[in-house]
Amino acid sequence: MTEIKGHASLKVGSTHVSQKNYYNVYIKTGPVNPVFTMLENVSLFEAESSKKISADIQDTADAVSWMSNICGPHDLTVYNARKMHFRHVGNILNSTTTAIGHIEYGTDVTVKIEDLENSYSISLPISGFQELSTPDNKTESNITSGIIISPSAPCELNISGNCRKSLVRISRREMELSLESMIGKPIDKPLIFEPKMDARVGAPSAWWRTIRLIEQELSQAGSLYNFAPFIRDIEQALIKGLLTSQPHNYSDAVRDAFKRKLPAYIIKTIDYIRSNAKNDLHIEDIEWVAGVSRNKLYADFKVHFGEPPTAYLKRVRLEGVRNDIIASCGHESISNLAMNWGFSHLGRFSSEYKKLFGETPSDTQNRSRLEI
Repeated sequence: MTEIKGHASLKVGSTHVSQKNYYNVYIKTGPVNPVFTMLENVSLFEAESSKKISADIQDTADAVSWMSNICGPHDLTVYNARKMHFRHVGNILNSTTTAIGHIEYGTDVTVKIEDLENSYSISLPISGFQELSTPDNKTESNITSGIIISPSAPCELNISGNCRKSLVRISRREMELSLESMIGKPIDKPLIFEPKMDARVGAPSAWWRTIRLIEQELSQAGSLYNFAPFIRDIEQALIKGLLTSQPHNYSDAVRDAFKRKLPAYIIKTIDYIRSNAKNDLHIEDIEWVAGVSRNKLYADFKVHFGEPPTAYLKRVRLEGVRNDIIASCGHESISNLAMNWGFSHLGRFSSEYKKLFGETPSDTQNRSRLEI
């Protein structure tokens, strides 16, 4: 591979900053001059919660230099150089250098990665598609499912020319520190996520909705998200949300640690609720299984889950209906699926469903018909 030298500029608000002051250009042969510094090791914007970044690049080497600094070292193959038009807009959240934005290449490309080294790259197409190939399998990604690329995990990513995608970069160090805090001990091997991340249902879908909310709020001048102490907590919530919602090689350790912190009767109660959510459950049944007073049951559920056991049961049922709607791909009526989960008042069910998931049951059904 020939030497790559980037000459793109980093646009911060209305100010352009020379790339050579901040960028590390990764090469496989030849000398490096000048020596650049990694985004991982420098705070670009002190005392601010975030700064906007943007790139509009038509040169392959410049696009590689830009994205190497954002996510990590990689090779880029462009199949039609004349159509190559790389764009990246977004924000860097300074407290952990998390980056949230959108990218596109304008033509079919292949990104080859040996090791991102210092970051996790999480992406979800808004249009078009991408395919991730690892030594073990291939993972397709479109508007219904995202992709996570972990450090220490070699892969090849094929991106369609019409693909525009959300891209989130999270520091490896911050991810590992949060994981160690959650499990209560140091990790002894790299944290590797399962590459496919569902964007349709459940906690991973909620994670992507949170990303969209952060982007919207950062665009508002008076937003609370523009205060550094607040955005720091938001970043930590993103990291912990990913560690608890997306399978990885430490998932069992996280679950074990979580259960250790829950009272035994709470664990027994949530297992009972999830196993019997389709049945005609009443609070008296849940209270009997818990073996504690109703006041204590409600108080502890509020502490651990932020809601009473009856609301927890309703959420489990709504998630069950949503999973069944997606699985049926329109071959079974929504009303039948809802009644199977104990919802007899369909108007109220639709209202509660939209409040929880941000879309109607019909919207979910229509999206479930999309080809994966």
